[in-house]
Amino acid sequence: MSKIGRKPITLPKGVEVTIQGQSVNVKGPKGALAHEVHPFINVVREDDVIKAERSSDEPAHRALHGLTRNLIANMVTGVSEGYTRSLDLVGVGYRVQQSGKNVKLSVMLSHEVEFAPPEGVALEVEGQNRIYVRGIDKQLVGNTAARIRKVRPPNAYTGKGIRYLDESIKLKPGKSARRA
Repeated sequence: MSKIGRKPITLPKGVEVTIQGQSVNVKGPKGALAHEVHPFINVVREDDVIKAERSSDEPAHRALHGLTRNLIANMVTGVSEGYTRSLDLVGVGYRVQQSGKNVKLSVMLSHEVEFAPPEGVALEVEGQNRIYVRGIDKQLVGNTAARIRKVRPPNAYTGKGIRYLDESIKLKPGKSARRA
């Protein structure tokens, strides 16, 4: 059995899960999410616990077992607590400002970049150089944060750019370090 797939998912208060065939719907205080489960995986609810079970012991089914369990656990966490990714703008002249739901990034390009979040994701700006990406869908929040970071990824030599709050950049030595 898969170590991750075996772990049961306990439901927090206020979260409702409905299972209809291969469709799993999770509803909570922050919103609702739905997921279509692979036919080889069976999702079972027992009181306030959800379990994922697989039909056979084939390698593909074992991989889907743990994946499905984690996707459902992420949905439960998302509708109860939500997800947040934090981004920092590092560099002289690098700033961000909120304009409605969108954010405007000034990152030393020839123009300001206006970024519109997808449906289900909220962008918040703190100060002039921090962005919070919030939502209930973990994959959508992470993808949106990665798309914002892609506008100006951190430079390997100076460290300037848009980086995750917990990301550490290992700076490369420049040309002058090579000569010494």
